[in-house]
Amino acid sequence: MGDLLDLLTVWMPQQRWYGSKGRQPRLTLIASWELDAPGTHLLLVQDATTAPPVLYQVPVVERTPDAAPSPSVIGPAAEGRVWMDATVDEAFTDLLYRWVTAGGSAGSGDATLTATALDPARLSAPAATARVLSGEQSNTSIIYRPAEGGEPVICKLFRQVNPGVNPDVELQSALAAGGARFVPASVGEVHGTWTTPSGEHVSGSLAFAQEFFEGVEDAWRVALRAAEDGEDFAERARLLGESVGRMHLALAESFPTREPGEGDRAAVAGAWNRRLAIALAEVPALAPHADRIREVYAAGAQAAWPPLQRVHGDLHLGQVLDTAENGWVLLDFEGEPLRPIAERLLPDVAVRDVAGMLRSFDYVSGAVESADAVAVRAWVIAAQQAFLDGYADAIGPERASAPELLAAFELDKAVYEAIYEARNRPDWIGIPLAAIGRLAPREA
Repeated sequence: MGDLLDLLTVWMPQQRWYGSKGRQPRLTLIASWELDAPGTHLLLVQDATTAPPVLYQVPVVERTPDAAPSPSVIGPAAEGRVWMDATVDEAFTDLLYRWVTAGGSAGSGDATLTATALDPARLSAPAATARVLSGEQSNTSIIYRPAEGGEPVICKLFRQVNPGVNPDVELQSALAAGGARFVPASVGEVHGTWTTPSGEHVSGSLAFAQEFFEGVEDAWRVALRAAEDGEDFAERARLLGESVGRMHLALAESFPTREPGEGDRAAVAGAWNRRLAIALAEVPALAPHADRIREVYAAGAQAAWPPLQRVHGDLHLGQVLDTAENGWVLLDFEGEPLRPIAERLLPDVAVRDVAGMLRSFDYVSGAVESADAVAVRAWVIAAQQAFLDGYADAIGPERASAPELLAAFELDKAVYEAIYEARNRPDWIGIPLAAIGRLAPREA
């Protein structure tokens, strides 16, 4: 498949899920499965552009040019046909749906695919339509709407693949199996086994299907509209805090926890200070706050820490759905995409999720279109406090984190945001800078 790898070298950088924008991939084929669908293959290709290399999942199919939508075309194949991205091909999407709802397999020896239906009794009707969800950055999700009698499903195809169980599969499946209604029901998963270039035999998650909530909005849109309308959001924020608290309790029951050691504190504090050094180099406006930021970090590192446990890792209002049946539903347990997978699988400090949600509420004040900045700021403060109250009610006082620890994590998140906005959205940098001014006021 040398010619196809050459085509992928040109095509992949144009895809939203490709992680090394601005660089030309250096690809090696790691595994290839011929699927039970005409002309269809599932590839794992390793990109050595970065260190360590990144492994990508690319399903491809050969079709005639008239059957290939132009955005999906990878390049010419044999006999007048073209290679195209299989995620928009009906034969592939039908096969994937059958796998996650009824199970299946492909390959042999050291390279196999195995699909497991996690709730096979849930769905009995065949898929009627499949649509790729637009706007995703790091994965490709396909929404299935079955024929009459079935319920919609969303299947996430992980574009970047790592050895081991993806935390999105691991954590959400455990929560759903425990009866949690604040996550979607798990439907099925696909994992593969392959051999690395070093000769190691490994396995990893390739796809995960779950319940799809039709016609709902995420909490970011709901909160933004409430702030614009001046609608009291305190009760809804309190319920969201309760859901996050219940999530942390359930994760602590489902996965091992441990007491933090000095090495854990040093690792977290080191990450805070490394990020601060980057921010000071790229955002000069932070310089007057630097000493006070370091003081907040030092206080957080020395405060009482709760037991370390599995966490969401990338929690914000956009990761929450507002559903009529289940209330607030939490999504996307992969963790921060830029953190190494090995770090995302480790027990962490639960207050990281709390800080992320507080910062997300704060962003409402910068995004809302309102002439009354004072009223919007009051809305944010009320929502944040209500969220904290609901969270504390859910986890109980014995599991509450020290205020100094929450302040340090919230400040670190704002420092990260300052770097991000300086690089990507300079017009928004005032939001994290204002937060840093409140959390770490400079000396008079």
